Amino acid sequence: MTLIAALLMAAGVLLIASPWLWPVREGGPASRGALRPLAELLARAGLVHASPLALVGIVALVGVVGAAGTLLLVPVAALAPVAGLVAASLPIVALRARAAARRRALRQVWPDVVDHLVSGIRAGLGLPEAIGSLAESAPDAVRAPFRDFRREYARTAQFGEALDDLKEALADPVADRIIETLRMAREVGGTELPGVLRSLAQYLRTDAAVRAEVEARQSWVRNAARLGVAAPWAVLLLLSTRPEAAAAYNSAGGAALVLVGLGVTLVAYRLMIALGRLPEEGRWFR
Repeated sequence: MTLIAALLMAAGVLLIASPWLWPVREGGPASRGALRPLAELLARAGLVHASPLALVGIVALVGVVGAAGTLLLVPVAALAPVAGLVAASLPIVALRARAAARRRALRQVWPDVVDHLVSGIRAGLGLPEAIGSLAESAPDAVRAPFRDFRREYARTAQFGEALDDLKEALADPVADRIIETLRMAREVGGTELPGVLRSLAQYLRTDAAVRAEVEARQSWVRNAARLGVAAPWAVLLLLSTRPEAAAAYNSAGGAALVLVGLGVTLVAYRLMIALGRLPEEGRWFR
């Protein structure tokens, strides 16, 4: 218990000091290389200003705490790395769940955003003013990025750069499509923009309805995958509390059995999740 308390205290100190240890830097390593997928995951989860380096530190710390706690509770050495791997994946899983929930929520509001945008354009507003007006008229979930766009455009008068910042803040494929449509209309002109946006809003409503129905029907696949992953390991943890079972799993054969079981579990889980996942639209012109 002393070790767990010490590790938790170290985690708290690390989290408190993380803004100074890993500050966000423009154009820094967070925007390229191995950390780029983490930066994109944070953006999709709505944590644009969070540092990927801080996420790496949290993942490592949670993994160490999980491995140490399991080793203290269950005296099976082979289970410690498994528990550490599972614990280390929890922050990533939580971020992916947050990103998926955010994308589902945004999928419902984009048609309304497009409708407000069309209303502004038909009222005679220029594109920058019509986009900036969404800071008040858009649904609450997306007002903050449009507020930042209006502030940035008022400060620099650079429409393209303000759109780029807006696209990074929203980090959504539908937003990319809308923004690139507006950018093209700004650069080449045209009188068909309201009609194009209305058609896009109608398509988005239809797509959201179809996806919601399919996801509801396929939710049992994801639930079955999670249950199938958790059940054998719960049984293994219960068995490992018995001294004779712990001695068996601490042998070379027992350790090999645990590691092979981990590999089979990961492969089966990924296959079941892949079967139950709908294809997601990729982002535009990143």
